[in-house]
Amino acid sequence: MNRILFHRIVAILFLAACSASAQNPAAPSREDSADPAEQVFKNIQVLKGTPAYQVVPSMQFIANSLGVECEFCHVRGTFDKDDKKPKQTARQMIQMQMAINRDNFKGEREVTCFSCHRGSHDPVAVPIIADAEPKRPEPEKAEAAAPALPTADEILNKYVQAVGGAAALEKINSRVEKGTINFGQQQMPVEVVTKAPNKRVSVVHTPNGDNITAFDGHAGWVGNPGPRPPRDMSAPENEAFGFDSTFYLPTELKKMFAQFRVRPATDKIGGHDVMQLIGVNPGKPPMRLFFDKESGLLVRSIRYADTPLGRNPTQVDYADYRAQDGVKVPFQWTVARPQGRFTIQVTELQQNVPVDDKKFEKPTAPAAPPKPAGN
Repeated sequence: MNRILFHRIVAILFLAACSASAQNPAAPSREDSADPAEQVFKNIQVLKGTPAYQVVPSMQFIANSLGVECEFCHVRGTFDKDDKKPKQTARQMIQMQMAINRDNFKGEREVTCFSCHRGSHDPVAVPIIADAEPKRPEPEKAEAAAPALPTADEILNKYVQAVGGAAALEKINSRVEKGTINFGQQQMPVEVVTKAPNKRVSVVHTPNGDNITAFDGHAGWVGNPGPRPPRDMSAPENEAFGFDSTFYLPTELKKMFAQFRVRPATDKIGGHDVMQLIGVNPGKPPMRLFFDKESGLLVRSIRYADTPLGRNPTQVDYADYRAQDGVKVPFQWTVARPQGRFTIQVTELQQNVPVDDKKFEKPTAPAAPPKPAGN
């Protein structure tokens, strides 16, 4: 399989921009730890004091904003080198962004890389010439009174009923799904196992070995093919995958957020009108949830991962709902990020099957071989 495609798969599926081995950590501290970045990575200059687990997402935000890959700025395999001019420029741009926000927006992160770049490594400085006559404004019409919006409780209660009701949900305690994962023209087998209340493991069978993402009910871990042992998820990864691992999501959503805001959605999803529910927790990015206006089913979620430079969005679309054992389950979901997406299509689903808790536990690293005795 193409090497770049393989790393994109890992990046999208496991929320990492580049392989850990390419980061050249300068100390035994892990790149997903809360230790200061300069203690974990070599040649950190403008992100000193940033938690190490925020470095890769910050680089990912730059890549998303400029529409480039890691090697646009970095030397492959030796990310700490300063051989490329774009890396020097990136440092200056980070400092400029921070200064603009500090001096003009009371330190709030109002301006980001994306504000100017909009997916291009060269920001547009000259207004674009229109290729058609501008449309004449239509005469103003009296606006009709907007229909009253449903409350958050009404939307969430309708969602619970749409999937079968709380009583039916409680009768299910495990789910084993098998199918395929599609990345453009690439297709591979995938297995997703979930167990109440919040355990989940996804296994993608690639030609190079299994990619594993798991949440044991308290913390997550990631395993990739190769000699490196599985790694613990960072705090943002734990939060994201913990949400996906919530087995009784329809009935648990009310407990997950301190406040909900109901907003109308102007765009349709899958040809259907939707209602938007914004979940808010203090000090955290909001989560946007979209529900089919007619059926009440959850059809999209958008979450954001904070970085020192901006927020990285992840969108998940849920589709192909089917009734099984008295509850409706999406047999298809698409995970999309600024630079790629993948779709999982379930072809086989079993519920209430015995699942050993050990399936979700991170494997222990093999013991180092004993050193040979000296003469």
